[in-house]
Amino acid sequence: MEKLSLENLIAVKGNLERVLDNLSEGIMAHDLDRRIFAFNREAERITGFSRSEVIGKDCHEIMGGPFCGENCSFCNDRDAFGIFPKKYYVNLSARNGDVIRLEMTVTPMTNENGEVVGVLGSFRDITEILRLQIKVGELFSFSNIIGSDSRMLQVFQQIRDVAAFDYPVHVFGETGTGKELVAAAIHNESNRKPAPFVPINCGALPEGLIESELFGHVKGSFSGAIKDKKGRFELADGGTIFLDEVAELSKYMQVKLLRFLQESTFERVGGEKTLKVNVRIISATNKDLKQEVASGNFREDLYYRLNVVPVVLPPLRQRKTDIPLLVQHFLRQASERYGSPVKKISDQTISLMMDYAWPGNVRELQNAVQYSIVKCGGHIIRPEHLPMELKKDMDLRLSKSTQGLKLDLKLVKEALARSGGNKSKAAKAMGVGRATLYRFMESNPEVMDQENT
Repeated sequence: MEKLSLENLIAVKGNLERVLDNLSEGIMAHDLDRRIFAFNREAERITGFSRSEVIGKDCHEIMGGPFCGENCSFCNDRDAFGIFPKKYYVNLSARNGDVIRLEMTVTPMTNENGEVVGVLGSFRDITEILRLQIKVGELFSFSNIIGSDSRMLQVFQQIRDVAAFDYPVHVFGETGTGKELVAAAIHNESNRKPAPFVPINCGALPEGLIESELFGHVKGSFSGAIKDKKGRFELADGGTIFLDEVAELSKYMQVKLLRFLQESTFERVGGEKTLKVNVRIISATNKDLKQEVASGNFREDLYYRLNVVPVVLPPLRQRKTDIPLLVQHFLRQASERYGSPVKKISDQTISLMMDYAWPGNVRELQNAVQYSIVKCGGHIIRPEHLPMELKKDMDLRLSKSTQGLKLDLKLVKEALARSGGNKSKAAKAMGVGRATLYRFMESNPEVMDQENT
């Protein structure tokens, strides 16, 4: 039997399919019209779609949205579609309805003239890996949320668990804890991701406008209504609406919202036509809704409709081990935005941040980092570059600590000598925080002189 040349082997379509089917990664390729012409066995296993179902079809139609998620280069600027990220992560709705997490690499396919003629995507299912990372605490960020504290890992798992269902979710957390980030993460992890995520701050709009903002209005329904307008619920059709500060809604609007939750229908302001949309509701507040119900400020029946799945966000003071992670994240953000080197932060500064109560939570921490970047003239952020409220708080802590414990030069010198100069051990031996010891040493240069001799 005559042996086929390599060129002939490759030219045979059946052989090419066998090559692709023996790869351990899913492979999908489509032309410039998004028509799929290659789909290997692993791609079938991961997605649940058979090769015969997808070949020749638009990948958006088959997958119910962009296969590459928000990174689809065919959705926006077609002139730049030859520019692809090397690797990214995307959520995909499988054939059985499960939302799976993919690690995906996309590469433009070119002809002999260097012209892009199609797209090749390789991917693998990392859903189980992600679940295990959350379980064992080896995750440092999830869907744009930074954190590795056990409380945050529980939140990550809750997001993953609840994303698969359309039940209403209520997020409770202090100001600045990232309630909208959690709501967006639930949307992005769900099969509603291709549809809009529409946030609205219920406490930021005047009472006279909130109904129109939520449900829309018809032309002439009130002064200034010069044309028909869709409300946020219509804009979110198929997706998710996020009602932030929902406790600020008036009793009248609470009734309107309750009716929508019961029937998924509403009328625009001034309109007679009943409209129906398919949206998921995620609400949030920094108030205790149970207490608001007890005080008569919030309807009990609406509370039970919204609070089907509660998600509680811990304040930053309860997850202080996340502060260094968050600080580094904000420093990298600034570096990328302004094209400058990433600034470093001294151990003393991190210690001061770890000892601070952060009443404004992550938002306050981000503001403090941004302030310090501006204040710092060099490459290292030091305690003197922190905002005034942090320094005042540390001065007060130092004053109380030194008064209560009678911290003095002799005591500090002896503790440092016994610990071999290890400040953490010295602070622990004296029963004070590292930040307290650092501040005391800065106020007493002779201790620093002794340390350097």
